[in-house]
Amino acid sequence: MERIAVKKFFRVAAPVLVLAAGILVMQGLIAAKPAPETKDDEVRAVSLYVDSVTSEDVKVAIRTQGEVRPKTEIELIPQVSGRIVAMSDNFSDGAQFAPNSMLLKIDDADYRVAVVQAEARVAAAQTELERQLATAEMKEDEWRDGRKEQAPTDFALNLTQVAEARANLRSAEAALSKARLDLERTEIKVPFHGRVRERHVGIGQFVSAGASMGRVFSTDTVEVRLPLTDAQLVELNLPLGYTADPAVMPPAVEFSTRLGNREYHWSGEIVRVDGAIDEDTRLIYATAEVRDPYGLAANQGMPMAVGMFVNAEIAGIEEQSAFVMPRLALRNDDKVYVINGDNELEIRSVDVLSTSEERVLVTSGVSAGDRVVTSPVPNAVEGMAVEPIFRQQG
Repeated sequence: MERIAVKKFFRVAAPVLVLAAGILVMQGLIAAKPAPETKDDEVRAVSLYVDSVTSEDVKVAIRTQGEVRPKTEIELIPQVSGRIVAMSDNFSDGAQFAPNSMLLKIDDADYRVAVVQAEARVAAAQTELERQLATAEMKEDEWRDGRKEQAPTDFALNLTQVAEARANLRSAEAALSKARLDLERTEIKVPFHGRVRERHVGIGQFVSAGASMGRVFSTDTVEVRLPLTDAQLVELNLPLGYTADPAVMPPAVEFSTRLGNREYHWSGEIVRVDGAIDEDTRLIYATAEVRDPYGLAANQGMPMAVGMFVNAEIAGIEEQSAFVMPRLALRNDDKVYVINGDNELEIRSVDVLSTSEERVLVTSGVSAGDRVVTSPVPNAVEGMAVEPIFRQQG
């Protein structure tokens, strides 16, 4: 029995002993294997385009927008009634007209008759005045020849009648002036170069005094009301209630808009600033003017037309120091990437003063001569190694 138990023990223990021996052999071989040579990975610098920051004294430009509107726009309202018997071809929607040119003609037959009647009344009043003057002269002579002791009255000398005749003559002359004025008013004219915005009447139509016949506006000057924040107004150094002084150059404004695939530009100037802040928007409105927008001020034949929505860039008055860099250098959240003297990337915050399509002006965060990155940097990390490359200037 003991022999059988021993055989069983060796049959079970043998595989375990073989496995253990194999493990020991493998460990010995691994321990005897020489360690691999270690090699430190070299840090590879990222090549990025850079540009140098410069310092300049600049005039900050303020950007805003507004709608072009006429400086002068009026309703055409007749002061006399009658039937329209003539109408100029220039009195059509969108048409232009010269100053004091006739736009409409109202039938003037009744008004010409009224002038003739008024002239007759003036002649009769003039005759009556001369009669009363002659009578007054005769009565004065009679009184003097009678050698009466008491002083004569004005009525006795016919002076009262003369005064009445003079008053009647003045009244008749005033009626004549009114009749002639009504006759002139049968021709509808305006005293400026302009265009017709809308027409309400046609030839043959009867119009009453006080009824609108259309709207016209002057093309001599157009205005644009430009909304500004209080900070922008301070940057422009303009006070509330500002009015342009003819002896001082007002702030210049460059207007632009895109029509189709073309961009057009016009020049104007700030002429006044509202004296109150808008209660709804809390904005301040400045008014700019452009003279002769349909003529000399037109750009490539394109007028700065009424109703057009335009972008405006207002030039600052006073210069101030700023650091200038390419627009590509400015990142989200007003960050820029600067390469320090060890060619390592630094992420800095800047205070932006003004931006344009080509450059950005800042007041802090960088210094003149700093190298700012203008390349895209997908995963920027503070302290990363950089190989700066300056773009070829050409």
